[in-house]
Amino acid sequence: MKRYITLLFFGIMNIVVVSGCSSDDKTPEKPVEPEVLVPVAIEKTNSTKIYVHYMPWFETNESSADKKWGYHWTMANKNPNTIGANNRREIASYYYPLIGPYHSGDKNVIENHLLLMKYSGIDGVLIDWYGTYDVNDYRMVKENTEQLIAMLDKVGLEYAIVYEDRVTKNVVDAGKAISVTSAAKTDLAYLQTNCFSDANYIKVNGKPLLLNFGPIVLQTPAEWTSVFNTLTTKPAFLTLWDQSVEAGENASGEYAWVYKNSTYLTNFYTNTKPKLAVAMGSAYPGFKDFYAEGGGGAAIGWTIDHNNGATLDETLTLAKNANLSYLQLITWNDFGEGTMFEPTVEFGYSFIEKVKTFAGVKNTESVFPEISKLYNLRVEKKGDAAVQNKLDQAFNYFVSMQPAKAKQLINEIK
Repeated sequence: MKRYITLLFFGIMNIVVVSGCSSDDKTPEKPVEPEVLVPVAIEKTNSTKIYVHYMPWFETNESSADKKWGYHWTMANKNPNTIGANNRREIASYYYPLIGPYHSGDKNVIENHLLLMKYSGIDGVLIDWYGTYDVNDYRMVKENTEQLIAMLDKVGLEYAIVYEDRVTKNVVDAGKAISVTSAAKTDLAYLQTNCFSDANYIKVNGKPLLLNFGPIVLQTPAEWTSVFNTLTTKPAFLTLWDQSVEAGENASGEYAWVYKNSTYLTNFYTNTKPKLAVAMGSAYPGFKDFYAEGGGGAAIGWTIDHNNGATLDETLTLAKNANLSYLQLITWNDFGEGTMFEPTVEFGYSFIEKVKTFAGVKNTESVFPEISKLYNLRVEKKGDAAVQNKLDQAFNYFVSMQPAKAKQLINEIK
């Protein structure tokens, strides 16, 4: 997967419900305590853990310090300030997010994404992460990741980190670390201190799960041994498929990705999976990158047609037949490569509806449109505290698996 070295604190808000009748003496209404609601797991029949790969790298002209749109919406030649006849902004993708282009650190966006995931039967998020150093826009990615993590346990979802070790070279080149292994040690020390012990951090065989997109820079077992020796708890470390040899005994297994056609997935399940202690499969809806058209370098060189959902059907069927313990959906929102499960103008909710079926979600009630309406109302009624309180309560109902109450509240708002 071609990457550019870009090279998520939000909690359930206190809801004050005001009750009582008006009276002639205008006595102030007495607020009552909000209903205490905790996240409830969605009921489903498929025991496979379903995770989704997530990009926290999007910026808008309102979120960035320089008031410019981030690279992943613009690449080299697109301008989201240009709005077309279809009322869509010009972005570096063949596909358009249903909620429009957004800032990854926006709590309303995060709320929308996580609720859609929860009701799709997704168990957790695998966050593409660029480390701790203030190089390029890595700090922005780190801050957006912290915003995302802060809301995950409010929704009742798990998470793990996908570490991009390629960033270590940029860190050294910027004079921020003396070596690539030193940079990696600093990054993983941060994860150990701030993430690995979280109750909702994904554990495999009792160890915190850590994926690596590669290895790209740290390509020898000795380097990874040096990095992990500084950690109190060695993680369950997964590399990209066919790359674990570069981590040696430090690797617990591998995860599949997306490449050309499903033959590579079949080979992974048939020939590689039996040899691995931990194997994570993959499912994807298609692949069509925007790099050449966006002026972001050469195209990957191959595409996978979305085929009106047939590609996703095929990869989910392969996953089902492989009896996987872990499945990664590729991806939630890599719009530049066209692998997004996130609802779009082009595909609607069709991809997450298929995930919901695969997961065997017992509640077949339609909730996705209301979750989108919740987001739209957050934006439209931004300055209306009373409406925002109602929406906070709707959020609480959603996370506690009371969608009918959430929908009723949302539909009462005009």
